[in-house]
Amino acid sequence: MDIAALEEIKRLKHRYLRCVDLKQWDELADTLTVDATAEYGTAVQGGPLRRAGRDAIVGFLRETLTPGIITAHSAQQPEIHLDGDTATGTWCFTDTVIATEHDHTMIQGAAFYEDRYARGGDGAWRIRHTGFTRTYEYVVALGELPGFRMTADRWRER
Repeated sequence: MDIAALEEIKRLKHRYLRCVDLKQWDELADTLTVDATAEYGTAVQGGPLRRAGRDAIVGFLRETLTPGIITAHSAQQPEIHLDGDTATGTWCFTDTVIATEHDHTMIQGAAFYEDRYARGGDGAWRIRHTGFTRTYEYVVALGELPGFRMTADRWRER
């Protein structure tokens, strides 16, 4: 078993999620292959959202996750299967999304990511496909809760 490759893929997934949360779009782009695909399965958005190509995926996230949208993503319990210069991975995933512009509406949920990875000619692993199917999500208007107060650093594009 190639332990180094497993660790590189774990770090890749965590970097992808960190870049989404911190809105680091250029670094996020480097986690994806040029021909990457994504499928984000969420009932709040009306069903699976599909994007093809690194530029389309990053563009979608940039347009959707504006400075008024705060996110926190966590992926754990990876099941990674290596096959030479390709791999697949399943991750248990939880997230919180707070829309500060919409009465501090909060979405929380869980899902399982199903990813495919490829090792490029430069030796770096990148995500070739990422997507998740929700196990649950719920929406709460935090601004309607008595005594609710929130402080946060609104992430600006970096």
